[in-house]
Amino acid sequence: MNKYSCLPLLLLLVGCTNYGQLKLITKLPEKLKENSGMVSYLPSSAWFIEDNGNSDNLYKTNFKGDIVKHLDVKNAKNGDWEDLTKDKEGSLYIGDFGNNDNTRKNLAILKLPNPEIEKGDKINAETINFNYPEQLEFPPRRWELLYDAEAFFHYKDHLYIFTKNRANPFTGETLIYKVPDTKGSYEAKLVAKLPLCMDWDTCRITSATISPDDKTIVLLSYGKLWTLTDFPEDDFSKGKLTEIDLGVRTQLESVCFQNANTLLLSDEVRDNQGGNLYSYSLK
Repeated sequence: MNKYSCLPLLLLLVGCTNYGQLKLITKLPEKLKENSGMVSYLPSSAWFIEDNGNSDNLYKTNFKGDIVKHLDVKNAKNGDWEDLTKDKEGSLYIGDFGNNDNTRKNLAILKLPNPEIEKGDKINAETINFNYPEQLEFPPRRWELLYDAEAFFHYKDHLYIFTKNRANPFTGETLIYKVPDTKGSYEAKLVAKLPLCMDWDTCRITSATISPDDKTIVLLSYGKLWTLTDFPEDDFSKGKLTEIDLGVRTQLESVCFQNANTLLLSDEVRDNQGGNLYSYSLK
């Protein structure tokens, strides 16, 4: 059943905003209208980044929609920052691997210390450079446009990247690559190909996260979630995949676990919609 969030009684005459299965937490500040990645360390706040064309900053926002802290990433530039994740020790990772045209040769992941304990307004980053060894042309042919990415998470000393499929004709699958979580230059290892669905609008992955106990992976698209469970080690293609239609079609860009059973999600502003922070219960 859909849930609706409505303005006060006077505005009910005009109508309600449909958030589908999502629960609205707050409107995000205007500064984050192009938010592209999110991670949460504390119960009532989250850290955000923005994508290509925006600043080289991290923003901490509370659940009232206020930016309460921002950090300038000192020694890295925003090529196209597309997702955030963290490891068990609290290190933060920025996925600088947005690659809409499949032409980039400078793909990277930035590794930063825990932003919650940084006392100043700047933070250092180490760079994990990588490439996809299967990509031989820049750009490849239209049916091989498989090397954009907006989603990753940390799992057992590696970072797992889920590609955003832009192939034409569309193949409906995401490629899963992994790279070590330490500074250096690497060839990403192709772990699996995961078939999702065949609708271009709702079957391309925009963010990923893994539960605190490492047993549930969540993938996000523009309106859907997939949960992946019961996977052997990192052979994710052999796990149990469950599709969830969220009942909305906004530009959902970010997902992370708030706790063991609750997700935080956010969307960009598009066509006067979105720009919000939401929650969703996996129960």
